[in-house]
Amino acid sequence: MIGRLNHVAIAVPDLASACALYRDTLGAAVSEPVDQPEHGVTTVFIELPNTKVELLGALGEGSPIAKFLERNADGGIHHICYEVEDILAARDRLKAAGARVLGTGEPRIGAHGKPVLFLHPKDLLGTLVELEQA
Repeated sequence: MIGRLNHVAIAVPDLASACALYRDTLGAAVSEPVDQPEHGVTTVFIELPNTKVELLGALGEGSPIAKFLERNADGGIHHICYEVEDILAARDRLKAAGARVLGTGEPRIGAHGKPVLFLHPKDLLGTLVELEQA
């Protein structure tokens, strides 16, 4: 059901410093920051030959990243994202198997302009998983 790894998302307390680390120290191609107000985050993508790294900065007081950073002040891996061919079929199959879909259970448009869903970490080995329609 799951396809390729789309990205690994890292929550960071200082987005500018994280971008500089990837760009200047690691020599990676770093996108411009994009505010995603509907998700409460600012995203930056690091393009790699085989996948992407998504840097997540908090956007606003109600940001899920702000809450994550309260528990993990230095930041850290927030979630992993897998591609799926049909997000609704994937959701229904996972729910039938007992996995919990976060939020309303309906896909929302993610940072790549495609439908996404998040799955509860307690159902997936302690890892927050994002599914993105390919």
